[in-house]
Amino acid sequence: MKPLAIFGVNVLASFVSSVAAAVLFAMPWLQAQDTHVALLWLVVPHMFLRFIGLSFLVPGVVSASLPRSWAAPAAYGDLVAGILAIIAAAALAHNLSWAIAAVWMFNVWGAVDLLYGFYKGLRVNLALNPGLLGAGYYLVTAIVPPLLVSHALIFLLLVRNGV
Repeated sequence: MKPLAIFGVNVLASFVSSVAAAVLFAMPWLQAQDTHVALLWLVVPHMFLRFIGLSFLVPGVVSASLPRSWAAPAAYGDLVAGILAIIAAAALAHNLSWAIAAVWMFNVWGAVDLLYGFYKGLRVNLALNPGLLGAGYYLVTAIVPPLLVSHALIFLLLVRNGV
């Protein structure tokens, strides 16, 4: 199988699996929780996982040929998303008046960052040579799809609960 096909199958399978887990397991549990608690459980993983995106700037982890025009926005966008996730989680945990606004800010930034990474990856033809990602391949194929689904769940909770 060609690397491009493997890359596509990996991303698609991770995304489909993430959606299935969200629908079958996460949504029923989240709907039974207080909105702040449900949001907290969805935001907290981003506090840990988004900082890994900085590895797109580390030679040896990724190929030296990885386009910087893709790597830098992906890395720094993840850094900002991770910081915003910490702020949103802390605000939710302490039930601060601006917690929901912080979740909105984190979620919009984080979702756009991930979607922009896919868009920019297509623009620099990253999918034609996914080996340029090096170890970062696993971030794009195994971590980004569940993060995108969690962003969708956060949007769903925010809109459904009118917050």
